[in-house]
Amino acid sequence: MHCKHFVDFLVYLIVRVLICIVQTMRIETGRGVARCLGWVFCNVLRVRAQVVDDNLAHAFPKLSKAQRVRLARRMWRHLFLLVFEVALAPRKIHETNWRQYVTLLDDDKLVRLLLGERPTLIVTAHFGNFELAGYVLAMLGFPTHTVARTLDNPYLDRFLNRFRGGTGQYMIPKNGGYEQIVEVLGGGGTMTFLADQYAGPKGCWVEFFGRQASAHKAIALLALDNDAPVVVCSARRLGRPLHVELHTAAIADPRDPRDEVSSVRHLTQWYTSRLEEIIARTPTQYWWLHRRWKDTRKQRRDRKNV
Repeated sequence: MHCKHFVDFLVYLIVRVLICIVQTMRIETGRGVARCLGWVFCNVLRVRAQVVDDNLAHAFPKLSKAQRVRLARRMWRHLFLLVFEVALAPRKIHETNWRQYVTLLDDDKLVRLLLGERPTLIVTAHFGNFELAGYVLAMLGFPTHTVARTLDNPYLDRFLNRFRGGTGQYMIPKNGGYEQIVEVLGGGGTMTFLADQYAGPKGCWVEFFGRQASAHKAIALLALDNDAPVVVCSARRLGRPLHVELHTAAIADPRDPRDEVSSVRHLTQWYTSRLEEIIARTPTQYWWLHRRWKDTRKQRRDRKNV
């Protein structure tokens, strides 16, 4: 146990040193480093290359192999640039200059919901700089509660949560945080979810880029049980690093009969389809390395029949 603590702390120190180095760089330099690292991880180390290529081949069947490789390389560049942006954001983006970095698109309806008395569920994906979105939203005076998996390294977990909570974004652990979520919604608060994660064979199976994908039922259940509107948002990076577009893409309200989202499956499919539309417009900013379409249902049935 003591050995594990030592290793965790050593890893934490290495990460902190690297972040200190990153914070001394100009963002343009960071973009160049991200470009190099993206090439190494995609073309040399080929990290999760088969998973990424399979996901892209199914999502965009018209792309050639060479086009998929280029898209994968740009995805890796985006991931490393995201790390640079997160490290630099507290030093660069403040209450007095956020307009220089953030563009708000179709935000009027979201603002009205956040200022109202009803609870709100904000749904997004591993797309663009989602970490920066929560940071900026809280800076603008709209504190949110976000469900996140606790990192195995406690030092890194506390460090990341300090960034997330720096402007008023509160973290709720993915395991064991249900009562906190209910309390937040009961008080008319705002919850944010990354809604593109695999939920296992017992999840709600919906269509996502032409294939069945398992989604968590909790988001739709919480919305319907708490009479909470569901807002699909994105934080797409624009042409320059640290410059993002916070877009309120769609809103579904359980009170509005025109939305036709009265069931868990319908609501889950609705926001999944909206996320697909967002990702399809800028696919280089999505995490294609996830095993999002893993389906073990047939394996489970086969084992039961043995």
